[in-house]
Amino acid sequence: MRVLVVEDERGLAENLGKLLKNEGFEVEVVFGINQMYKELDKFEPEVIVLDLMLPDGNALNEIQELKSQLPEVGIIIISAKNTDFDKILGIELGADDYVGKPFNPREVVARVKAFFRRTKGLKEVIRYGKLEIYVEDYTVIYDGKKIELTSKEFELLRLLAQRPDRVFSREQILEELWKDDFEVYDRVIDVHINSLRKKLGKNWIVTVRGVGYKFSKKGDSDVD
Repeated sequence: MRVLVVEDERGLAENLGKLLKNEGFEVEVVFGINQMYKELDKFEPEVIVLDLMLPDGNALNEIQELKSQLPEVGIIIISAKNTDFDKILGIELGADDYVGKPFNPREVVARVKAFFRRTKGLKEVIRYGKLEIYVEDYTVIYDGKKIELTSKEFELLRLLAQRPDRVFSREQILEELWKDDFEVYDRVIDVHINSLRKKLGKNWIVTVRGVGYKFSKKGDSDVD
């Protein structure tokens, strides 16, 4: 899954590139239109994240040319020109999505992933090191091996892993996963946490005394 980021704000471009790589994408970053066309000769992207106002021109004028060269490429515009006219024109010229500046780079990553899900059947995967959590399939893979989890163990792991380093209280976990089941007590959460630690390693889920639990991105160090 190849993504070309075309953005002249270097800090923003490099941060966006890093986030995309962390999600498993193959990424190249360039800072202008001429660089973009040179990169197309050796790197055939499936998605182009395209800033419109670049040092060497308005990239809006390049959308049709890009589509003629790469008919299947997805184009996600990022631009400070955040008017309805600009959005409509960009889409009419062939862009697939439009994100106005300022934005959270993670929103752009989410839009890229959404494009691949729509067009390539990409499944949502949460990755930390060798740990892969396939959200729709209720499947967990570590170092190429499937880890057998119950449905509630998986849902608990997914809840924590989707928001790493956020501390969830037992009450919040009960509300999220068991909702209106009043027969469930917070002790059941401890049982599921202990089971996950036995199957995955104890460092993935951290106990915050007196508060609750959180997911740590550094759990790799403890998995056998």
